[in-house]
Amino acid sequence: MGGRGTGARERMAKGDRAMMPTGHGKRLLALLVIALAVRLGAAVWWQQRLPPDLRFGFPDSESYWHLAGCVARGEPYAMNPDRQVFRMPGYPLSLAPLFMFTKNPPVLAARLLGAVWGTLAVAGVGLLAGRLFGGRAGWLAAVAALLYPGGIAMSVFVLSEAVFAPLMVWQLVLWVLAWKAIDPRRQFLLGLAAGLTGGAATLVRASWLLFTPFACGTMGLQRGERSRAIRLTVALLVGLTSAMLPWWVRNWRVTGAFVPTTLQVGESLYDGWGPQATGGSDMRFVDEFRQRLQAEEAGVPRERLEGTFETRLDRRMRDAAVAWAAENPWQALRLAGVKLWRIWSVWPNEPSLAHWRFGLVVLVSYTPLLILGLWGSWRFAVRGWPYGVCLLPAIYFSVLHMVFVGSIRYRQPPMLALIVLAAGVVAGWWQGVERRRGQRNAANCRAEPAVGGDT
Repeated sequence: MGGRGTGARERMAKGDRAMMPTGHGKRLLALLVIALAVRLGAAVWWQQRLPPDLRFGFPDSESYWHLAGCVARGEPYAMNPDRQVFRMPGYPLSLAPLFMFTKNPPVLAARLLGAVWGTLAVAGVGLLAGRLFGGRAGWLAAVAALLYPGGIAMSVFVLSEAVFAPLMVWQLVLWVLAWKAIDPRRQFLLGLAAGLTGGAATLVRASWLLFTPFACGTMGLQRGERSRAIRLTVALLVGLTSAMLPWWVRNWRVTGAFVPTTLQVGESLYDGWGPQATGGSDMRFVDEFRQRLQAEEAGVPRERLEGTFETRLDRRMRDAAVAWAAENPWQALRLAGVKLWRIWSVWPNEPSLAHWRFGLVVLVSYTPLLILGLWGSWRFAVRGWPYGVCLLPAIYFSVLHMVFVGSIRYRQPPMLALIVLAAGVVAGWWQGVERRRGQRNAANCRAEPAVGGDT
């Protein structure tokens, strides 16, 4: 037992030294300054290329913008009386300070704020890679995250990924630190922080809710670490629940029912499972469901209706989606494959992004990172759970969006975790080249004839 504990402490100390301020740490700080500059420049460029009459490039942005204004003005958090649990509050809360001093802040300000969040994501990627593979890998990972076009784009679009991606990465950072900590109290506190961060990420993107329980389940499979896994699972779930509880209480007061995320789940499910489903998103059916339900309920006394109109509409679309999938299992299975391809495609699948130049940028920047990341997940899996956790977001989002809809948008956050594994592979190659070079130099020195000697 003593020898095992000593070895563990030595491994932890070695990992800690890899994260100490060194030349790599200074380079990482310089890279963060460059990452911020790149994202600020991208924000200005993107805003300038939009037509004057178009504030946003994506329809979702309008709802986030409206809700941010509601938060800042102290108005009810709702799109309208029938859409009170439509969006998670995290991203609108992050935008709300922009509305404190003006009713109509410039959209560019939101993009610049996203650039700051995107820089935090780069920092998290670099720190996570450094913690797992050493300072050189941390530097390589930060460079890759800095330059990755998908990461840059998600930073400057007015979409929830701008805030979600850094929160996701930092949850993984805290989780790995908690796993590697020796002191049980430190383990619990770091695990609690990871759970709180995961809850914050879920309050930004509802789809993240099940990731923490899913990853805790895989953590429990680690041999010989059951007590550590149980301790961290408790801490993570306490943190996640604590972060989500205010939202759950608010939703209960608004709807009279437990709503863990939003009442957009039903329409999102029907978007992926329905006679009109193609694998992509087309929400035009929502108005039809809404009008049909309103017609059915016309003249029905309010006391005879269960819940709010919003909850009933969500349930109607959810039930319709499940019924369609049950009646058309092979079609649902085919769609799952289509969605999986759409998520991980090497070429953009949205018609508006299908220009060959944009496609070439995606192909060249994304494909090598994906291959190296998958290679790293296979190569480093034997080292234990902290290395495998970098693959889990990719697995989680793949399964999730095989049910809902698929788009390259949804792969951008998990790609940041795969960059960590890719950096570990490249750092290993680099170290191998240096080791072989040193061995050759040593061999050449031994083979050189001695100079001078007795005469």
